Amino acid sequence: LILGVIACIGIAAMLFTLLFGFMTIPANSVGVRTRFGAYHDIVTPGLTYAIPYVDEIHIVPTQRLQKLEFGFSTPGAMNMYQGDPQPEETETMITGDLNTALVPWVVQYRITDPKVYLFGAREPEKTLRDLSESVMREVIGDRTVDEVLTIGRHDIETSTLKRLADLCSQYDLGIQIQQVQLTSV
Repeated sequence: LILGVIACIGIAAMLFTLLFGFMTIPANSVGVRTRFGAYHDIVTPGLTYAIPYVDEIHIVPTQRLQKLEFGFSTPGAMNMYQGDPQPEETETMITGDLNTALVPWVVQYRITDPKVYLFGAREPEKTLRDLSESVMREVIGDRTVDEVLTIGRHDIETSTLKRLADLCSQYDLGIQIQQVQLTSV
């Protein structure tokens, strides 16, 4: 009788792990498997198995181009860091000739290293948001208001892109900056 009860508990546990351990990883993402909270391996898209209560799979969208908005917010954004929580404060900047300009912009990026993205910095998207704002203020602060409004837009975008890409690799964010684009200044 005791062996029968133990066998039933074993069979129930096995069925539980088989039924609830499978998950699907979308085609534009990879899974980072952690075992007991520590990095274990990278899982490719498709059907995969994770041992319940032992493994956890974090889905990281590596093939999707993501963006951060500064000075405005798109309603219904999927990423909690995409929209600007304080657009009025972010877009107001002082130029090199001590004028004020309203400078909204967008940073587009891709996650290139999912392991570094998850375990390198504590909040990589928040860090990227803070870095982007800092770099843009630095670049705008070196230019006159006329440059910001007219001929210097391309130079501002390329300078910000280069500086931001350097900082992302320096801070080990696992992110590659694709584009920095000024909207209507």
